[in-house]
Amino acid sequence: MAGAIAFALGNFTLTFLVLGLVAAAVSHWRRRIPGGAREEVFAWFLFFSIGVSFFYNFVFHVFFGDLAASYIGWQNSPFQAEVGYASLGFAVVGFLAFRGGDEVRLAAVVGPGLFLWGAALGHVLDMIRSHNFAPGNAGVIFWTDILLPVVGLGLWLASRGRGPARRAEAPMRGGDRVARLSRR
Repeated sequence: MAGAIAFALGNFTLTFLVLGLVAAAVSHWRRRIPGGAREEVFAWFLFFSIGVSFFYNFVFHVFFGDLAASYIGWQNSPFQAEVGYASLGFAVVGFLAFRGGDEVRLAAVVGPGLFLWGAALGHVLDMIRSHNFAPGNAGVIFWTDILLPVVGLGLWLASRGRGPARRAEAPMRGGDRVARLSRR
């Protein structure tokens, strides 16, 4: 059991992706909105894979910088806090995008996505130059750094203005999405 918890916490990006899929399935099952699965998956992806995951990253890098650095295979530095505060900003955008319109949702995918792809590049360079294959540098985190932006962009493309929750309607703001979904 301790090993499973350590895996879930150490590979939090995968953990929160799975939790987002579970939340989307439960939400879709409870509401049973025809064709609304894409919307639910994207909304919960934004909440968990962007909002919660980047908030977790903020806490990890700001308050547990030594642990974060050692997990990645690096030395701690003041830069840990900078990564943490950037993560806090991405987390806030992810939470806003959860029930936001297309524009904020795109921002919640593109900004963190570029950050993750940059981190993946840094990990590759560290693997090549320093032979750093620590779990936080070359493990699940590395692969989710590459794949989460792809998943996010795919979900944004699939849900923007095309899904049943959004077709032929003006861009939604804030809680309007919930109201429109409940009218169908």
